Amino acid sequence: MDTRLLHTFTTLARTGSFTAAAAELHLAQSTVTVHIRALERELDARLFDRLPTGALLTDTGRRLLERAEDVLDAVARLRADGDGAGGVGGRVVVGTPESLCTTRLPGVVAALRTSHPEVDIQLYAGGTAQCVEGLRAGRLDVALLLEKETDFPDVTTEAVAREPLAFVCAPGHPLAARADAVTWAELGTESVFLLEQGCSYSDELERRLLSVPGARPRLTRFGSVDAARSCVTAGLGVTLLPMTTVRDHLGDGRLVRLVGPPFADVPVRLARHRRRWTSPAVQAFVQELVRQFPH
Repeated sequence: MDTRLLHTFTTLARTGSFTAAAAELHLAQSTVTVHIRALERELDARLFDRLPTGALLTDTGRRLLERAEDVLDAVARLRADGDGAGGVGGRVVVGTPESLCTTRLPGVVAALRTSHPEVDIQLYAGGTAQCVEGLRAGRLDVALLLEKETDFPDVTTEAVAREPLAFVCAPGHPLAARADAVTWAELGTESVFLLEQGCSYSDELERRLLSVPGARPRLTRFGSVDAARSCVTAGLGVTLLPMTTVRDHLGDGRLVRLVGPPFADVPVRLARHRRRWTSPAVQAFVQELVRQFPH
């Protein structure tokens, strides 16, 4: 069996679109169609229902998808074993929260350029839900999650570092002059800027604020660290962000760190699909990640 047909099959199953699959595989859409028809003839089974909204796996297609992925993993292992003398190389697609993408990971990528120049790292910013879905769909090789605990039956995680968090506000904010610790009750009366739903530490902060008796915080969610930080820098309220994302602002006086109520650092968890093979390129990325990240 031509493994190119299996590659096209798994890509179409993941994207659900002939157009998207063709773009990802750098093929003409007609070629994708030819590959799928050839595979269906060889297996004597219909793998997709062609619908106006896209390509939907049939029951047979769903049963065969896992086996097709196993075959492609086995082929990748054989190729890696055959190329062992030629050094480590290949593409590694990493899902990561925006804060790590802009602060921690550039150093990892730079170090890999020196130690393993043939390894190509592609970063995609996303929250936990997007990263886990990407691992399940095969779009990501590994992911980093900012989560205290995880429980995914098909995704394994391990803590590789901890990310310190900081309550911050603008120098002119009324709380900035406080020498003693700010209480939960006081934060419960403030405008607080959080990251979007699914950010573990923002979600926990919201739960804590709303659990304070009589508290009525004004909570605003943003899709990016930069947006939340900019609002706080303008004096509009308070936020809780990873220290790496506010260190420069604290250093030049645009922000000040509050002595806030206790809030634990958040673990950085390395996530991988439980069944998928870990290539030498992924192993090289993980080793450099552990070396570069603070523990």
